[in-house]
Amino acid sequence: MTQPELHRKVRDGVDARRSEFRADALVAALAVLLFATASVVGTWIESAHGVLYVAWPPLYATWLPHVGPGTVPALALALVVVLHGPSVARALPWRPLVWSVWGVSVLWTTALALVDGWRRGIADRLLSPYEYLASVDRFHDVGAALSTFTQHILVGQPDNWPTHVAGHPPGAVLTFVALDRIGLGGGAWAGIWCVVVGASAGAAVLVAMRALGAEAAARRAAPFLVLVPAAVWVGVSADGYFAAVTAWGLALLAVASSPRARAPRSTALVSGVLLGWSVYLSYGLVLIGVLAVTVLLCARTARPLPYALAGALAVAAAFTASGFWWWEGYQLLVERYYQGVAAVRPYGYWVWANLATVCLTAGLAAVVGARRALARVPDAVRGLRRAPSREDAVTALLVTAALCAVAAATLSGMSKGETERIWLPFVLWLVPATALLPVSHHRAWLAVQAGTALSVNHLLLTGW
Repeated sequence: MTQPELHRKVRDGVDARRSEFRADALVAALAVLLFATASVVGTWIESAHGVLYVAWPPLYATWLPHVGPGTVPALALALVVVLHGPSVARALPWRPLVWSVWGVSVLWTTALALVDGWRRGIADRLLSPYEYLASVDRFHDVGAALSTFTQHILVGQPDNWPTHVAGHPPGAVLTFVALDRIGLGGGAWAGIWCVVVGASAGAAVLVAMRALGAEAAARRAAPFLVLVPAAVWVGVSADGYFAAVTAWGLALLAVASSPRARAPRSTALVSGVLLGWSVYLSYGLVLIGVLAVTVLLCARTARPLPYALAGALAVAAAFTASGFWWWEGYQLLVERYYQGVAAVRPYGYWVWANLATVCLTAGLAAVVGARRALARVPDAVRGLRRAPSREDAVTALLVTAALCAVAAATLSGMSKGETERIWLPFVLWLVPATALLPVSHHRAWLAVQAGTALSVNHLLLTGW
């Protein structure tokens, strides 16, 4: 290569990086503008018409600047992860990395929750009369409760279930019934359960990415999976637990799809049980099927599919035999949904304001990374066949699948508000997009992610 050609190649590379940086900055600015617009428009709608039923649109939260016992630990932990997270993620052996992501995520989520104090942030969070714990005592006879579950979904029926129990299949409340039966009843244990299990979701994403041949990308995304702003709602809401169940189901499906899997059939079967269980935790998690198909596409195999389906069908058969028919429950849920505030919450606002909420919960780093992911989609399928480009292809396809699930959820009209917690199982899979950001920018983007979470928890009193 001649000297002029070398200079031209270097100049073209610099120009390409500058162009990418400008595109990243533009997307970040548009995301901030979208959230600001949703806030301003939502505040006007709520003030003028009172139909949104949220105090600080588009979030279910109240403006309340405050500090708490979690403030200093959260700030210190954020600083450590921002400064050392990327280098540690590159250097740690794989298994210690996965355990570290889980452990640090638990600490980060707990510290954020404790900004609101122990009682308000964790112990009392799930004691609302609308939550699952309010119905635990009605499950002394689990079989009878399941067989009559659908008879109490609608508002006009005798002893109708509280909002969250009625709005979900019985798997959700059964989880807390099980905790109560083993001596871990009450709000404190329920909150701890949601934090510890929910915080494992990031580790599951790492496992899935590595099994699909994207270990380097997983390592780059690891610190972002810890500092994701969505951790604010993982601690404490049952949806954080839902996110972890679906994440591990997808991770085990990815592991079962790997040619190096030691027990692919049993792994796929357990994956199916988890994914099947997730559908009995939340009706909307049928959309996780988009990600499951994408995992198999990335693995370029359908070998685990029969066993995964068998596991999922076993869960469905158990609930059906107990007297709960999923489809009947869903149809009644739709009717119950419109017996409540959904009847007046305007679709025309929430259909796009929900996306503004995603920009906040996923964080600007994930939003900017998603732009890069979408740009790689046209070449992604071909890229799965080539080792050098496989990691970007896997990342791009997983992120795109999560975006498709989010789009379907908001277009359905069954997610009018409160998506900061409801969509945790989908938002989690947008975070791998951060692996596509320039490594030299990672610390800056991590600081933005941490700052977003800290700002939300210190300026607002979130409803979940």
